Amino acid sequence: MASTEDKAASKENTSSWKDSIYNPRTGELLGRTASSWALILLFYLVFYCFLAGMFALTMWVMLLTLDDYVPRYRDRIPNPGLVIRPNSLDISFNKSDPHKYAQYVKNLESFLQRYNDTEQEGNEDCISGQYTLQEDEEGVSKKACHFRRALLSFCSGLSDTNFGYHEGNPCVLLKMNRKDNLIQMHYFPKEGRFDKKYFPYYGKKAHENYVQPLVAVKLMLTKEDYNKELTVECKVEGSDLRNNDERDKFLGRVTFRIKVVE
Repeated sequence: MASTEDKAASKENTSSWKDSIYNPRTGELLGRTASSWALILLFYLVFYCFLAGMFALTMWVMLLTLDDYVPRYRDRIPNPGLVIRPNSLDISFNKSDPHKYAQYVKNLESFLQRYNDTEQEGNEDCISGQYTLQEDEEGVSKKACHFRRALLSFCSGLSDTNFGYHEGNPCVLLKMNRKDNLIQMHYFPKEGRFDKKYFPYYGKKAHENYVQPLVAVKLMLTKEDYNKELTVECKVEGSDLRNNDERDKFLGRVTFRIKVVE
């Protein structure tokens, strides 16, 4: 049976533990008075407001250096890369099974929506073979040259909604360039050229309705090409355009693989 002294010690320990959280005699909470807590909270409030103000000031100064109509950094523009659609560097499907190539057809159709006539109505007919230079007037939207998907002919998805995948002659869209010597190809527009009239590009805000010109490549595969993986490389060719930089495999070129199964 516990003695009176043991009970008193136990009671004192319990009281000491409770006092460490809140001491009713001194009014301290976790060892600090209300005024002490108020000073600490005030310090952190001022400190974090100062940090937030410094961040906002830094962002404001940075935004002052940006132009809504001219890109800040344009070091990559002279040597553009290439992008293909469908959005895959490994294209493999069975031409006899629509489910196997449905994803590629859906990707192409979705990508070409901006090239529909209804979307291109507000764009203008530009002079072919010439750069469409426009005055750099702040606040004035630049005109965009129309590029109708009908220019892509059999790869437009208008006459052939399957883009040739059902017949084993699939279409691939390029945002840049032209030729390849591995297998026979048909280009749309003819010769696989990007007309100068679609350039220069004045930025997203100034050139709101701008769409990138495309080149469609219809791969004319034969039975000998089926059931094996083929490598296709497309390059940008033009004056002052680089496409042979070994440090950057996507600078001015793109390589993808395709496999068609019967």
